[in-house]
Amino acid sequence: MNLRDGLDGLRDFWKEFSRVKTGLVGLAILLVFIFLGVFGRWLIPFPDAMKHWQDITYWEDNPQSAPPAWTNWFSAKKGVPSSVLARPKVEETKGDNDVVIKAFTFDFKFTYDLAPKDLIVKMAGDGPIPAKIEIYRPDGTGGEIWRDQLNLSPGQGERISLARSASDGVLGFVQSQNPDIAATIDPTLIKPMTVMFTKIAPDMETNPVALKGEYRIVVTELVPSSDYKIDTPSIEVSGHVSGILGTDKSKRDLFTGIILGIQWALIIGIMTSVISVVVGVFLGIVAAYFGGAVDWILTRIYELIYLLPVLPFLIVISAIFKPSIWTLIILICLFFWTGSFKTVYSMALQIKEETFVEASKALGSGSWRIIVKHISPILLPYSFASMALSIPAIIVYEASVSLLGLGDSTIVSWGQILQAALTQGAVINNLWWWVIPPGLAIALMGMSFAFLGTALDKILHPKLKTR
Repeated sequence: MNLRDGLDGLRDFWKEFSRVKTGLVGLAILLVFIFLGVFGRWLIPFPDAMKHWQDITYWEDNPQSAPPAWTNWFSAKKGVPSSVLARPKVEETKGDNDVVIKAFTFDFKFTYDLAPKDLIVKMAGDGPIPAKIEIYRPDGTGGEIWRDQLNLSPGQGERISLARSASDGVLGFVQSQNPDIAATIDPTLIKPMTVMFTKIAPDMETNPVALKGEYRIVVTELVPSSDYKIDTPSIEVSGHVSGILGTDKSKRDLFTGIILGIQWALIIGIMTSVISVVVGVFLGIVAAYFGGAVDWILTRIYELIYLLPVLPFLIVISAIFKPSIWTLIILICLFFWTGSFKTVYSMALQIKEETFVEASKALGSGSWRIIVKHISPILLPYSFASMALSIPAIIVYEASVSLLGLGDSTIVSWGQILQAALTQGAVINNLWWWVIPPGLAIALMGMSFAFLGTALDKILHPKLKTR
């Protein structure tokens, strides 16, 4: 077959495939998954999440159990979305003895009903650096809420959580505005962010009314001499809503987890399917062609493995040995090759009696050459359909093992996300954004391959019947 014949064959195949609408739907869904799997790391907000998925400190700036940002559209009270303020206006003042005072002003437009959960100021540099933080409100009030000396070192920044560190400063701000109201506030229970983004009123703690408008957050750092250096600070706004798919109880971004899970779903599904179907097709042809003892042995092995319950066996093996994802792929392959064995076996029994096989034997072709060159290509179309149809089950099996806490914890898979949701009470606490997206992703991935397999079945099997 030359290149032109191959292209003509592909063109004819596409004409038939394009008539099967479910196949086109499955192909479209699969192409979306492949695109996200290949280019996903450039789309996610946390590109190093694969290495740090289990590292709690990597996610500490995110809000805990925050719903997706788009839920604001359906909420009576709008929450602040998590964001980063990273482009401040810089004012530099030089003093005596090489002292430099740098003031970094961040503009923050607050148009929501709920105050941020936290403002996290990140500073980096080298040396002992005195610093202070001020917040100025739309009503003209405000002032200093935090001051300290930082001992900065290269490669190790400082993280200041105003929700934890600014209680005294915020209480002093309320004292300056209304001493009577300040006297009613318990210093140990004060919520600095709620106070700074709320109108000053006697019931501001029990019934806060948001003060909307333009806020200015000023971070001032004093550099004692030219021997010391500071980097431009940034501010993480920890809001009530976060990202496209929200966060879990460990503050991990779930959109990042779903995108990273696509890679492993494709790897596990496609690799396991290809290996198991190729093995099943090969063994089915060998058993049918050679017959006798070979047929008997392979059929008995098939019956033994076919009768074993797959999921309980995987659970027991995973619980005992705690396998890696690659070991799990091998274990699944040991079971799934039986799916194509019997069908191929029955087809090969008919094909080996065909005239062209007898002619090949008469010309001196060996058994393995006949199997590889003459019988296998005829059964190859069936292999493609069988591969596509087996992938949904493989993905579900991996997710089931991971859901029980027996998967490979070093990877990010949809099953691992669901397992964390199950053990940390996502359903009880109504954290639906933690459960629905990975479950929907598993369903869509399985549906895409099921549609493709059904379409290939309709197209390719009639051709097999004409041989």
